[in-house]
Amino acid sequence: MFVLLLVLSLTCAPEPLQDVVVDRYHMPTYCPREVETEDFVRYHFNGTFHVDGKKFDSSHDRAKAYISQVGSGRLIAGMDRGLVGMCVNERRRITVPPHLAYGSVGTGGVIPPNAVLVYDVLLLDLWNMADQVQVRTLHRPRRCDRAAAVSDFVRYHYNGTLLTGELFGSSHSKNMTYDTYLGQDYLNIGMEEGLLGMCVGERRVIIVPPFLAYGETGLGSQIPPQASLIYEVLLVDLFNPKDDVTIEVKERPVGCTRTTVSGDFVRYHYNGTFQDGTLFDSSYRRNSTYDTYVGEGYVIKGMDKALVGLCMGERRRVIVPPHLAYGENGVNGLIPSSAVLVFHILVVDFHNPKDPVEIRVRHKPQECHVISEADDLIQYRYNCSLMDGTLLYSSDHSEAPSITTLGADQVIHGLEQGLSGMCVGERREVVVPPHFAHGENGAGSVPSNAVLLFQLELIDLQKGVPPGFMFVWLEDSPEPLFPSMDLNNDRVVPLQEFSDFIMLQVKEGKGRLRPGVDAGSIIADMFNNQDRNGDGYISPDEVDVQTDAQGRDEL
Repeated sequence: MFVLLLVLSLTCAPEPLQDVVVDRYHMPTYCPREVETEDFVRYHFNGTFHVDGKKFDSSHDRAKAYISQVGSGRLIAGMDRGLVGMCVNERRRITVPPHLAYGSVGTGGVIPPNAVLVYDVLLLDLWNMADQVQVRTLHRPRRCDRAAAVSDFVRYHYNGTLLTGELFGSSHSKNMTYDTYLGQDYLNIGMEEGLLGMCVGERRVIIVPPFLAYGETGLGSQIPPQASLIYEVLLVDLFNPKDDVTIEVKERPVGCTRTTVSGDFVRYHYNGTFQDGTLFDSSYRRNSTYDTYVGEGYVIKGMDKALVGLCMGERRRVIVPPHLAYGENGVNGLIPSSAVLVFHILVVDFHNPKDPVEIRVRHKPQECHVISEADDLIQYRYNCSLMDGTLLYSSDHSEAPSITTLGADQVIHGLEQGLSGMCVGERREVVVPPHFAHGENGAGSVPSNAVLLFQLELIDLQKGVPPGFMFVWLEDSPEPLFPSMDLNNDRVVPLQEFSDFIMLQVKEGKGRLRPGVDAGSIIADMFNNQDRNGDGYISPDEVDVQTDAQGRDEL
């Protein structure tokens, strides 16, 4: 019976392990790379004895991952075998027989002879010294005017993770870009390489092996020693300290004869964006142009440059590097530090404070014997518009042409000049700078500092009389005057006789009544001025003749 039990006991004893046993009890969903011989690995482990599960070592207890090279003899042979084919974030249970571990001798009083060891391993990282920086482009804009190069300054957003997916840094969480120069050792070597050639708006994934990142020392508490780094990067901005303003003419009006120079005053609309297209300001949103002098330092240096040489109606795309914009300081809450600015501008109009009224005759009748001048009563048609063609006012919107007396301050000074010297039937275009129009205040639909364009046609012209007079002689008055007025020679002139006399002078072209006023009212006023005693008659001793500034006799 004892012999039988001994045979059964020998028969049921487990056979010694001949090779490593690997239990892959957790696999990541994505495994772009597996451990190969000569790869370096960084992993956590718990080491236990197979016989009783007692722990003999743990990297977790030391809070420091184990780093080694597979197949180089730095590990026990069983671990060299057990780690091959492993993925980052994979968990394995590796059982190692004594002859592939510490054999019949054991080690250091910790591991006894002939011990079967079990390693529970979590792979955190793997790399090879032949590795290079890996760059994968997620998105590249269709238009790329410029790519990042050494000595450029870049602004980018990033999320930085370890191979395990653990986040070690993010510009997004700080709500601010990471800003730096390329080629001046401000970045790790791999990141520097990965950023080269990027366009503004491009997205990349950059994978940097440890020896091109922070190597054996790591960085602070976030990046452990010998860590591969993954950066997901969005390039927001790019410039070089040697950059000047870049100007791209989008549209230039045909027949442009005058362009802006330093000292001019310009009104323009604009959209201001960053290089990634984010809008930071717009005059269109305010429904008001931006108005400024050119070349006198009222705007950023780059815009001062870009505003020279513009035509009315011209469209430009202007790229301003930060050293010609708001520099390292930016504008709090609006423009970040070291931001490149892009302006799309449309010039509405410009003028110089010394500009005169510009008159362009479009049609003049062949016969022109009488021209408009001060004191004349005129009728005219007009369209008034801004220089971009926006119609502000038009006499066509009224039932009758406009009427004014020249020199009576009834219209703006520029229009007054434009209407002077015209023949009936003449047509003109008149450009009126704001200092001869409505100036800085504007008026009604006329914006502040607007240059106005008038299209004029003189319809009618009645010659006038000087201010303060109702009637003027066009030739020498009769001498003596009273006998000429006394048509019936009865030595007194009542209102009707006086009226007949005055109308006869007008009919024969010898005199002129003030135009635009009822003739009967004018004559009555003239009569009352002469009838000094108020008896209803003008007598010889009441006649008074005045002389105007031009030496003409007036009643």
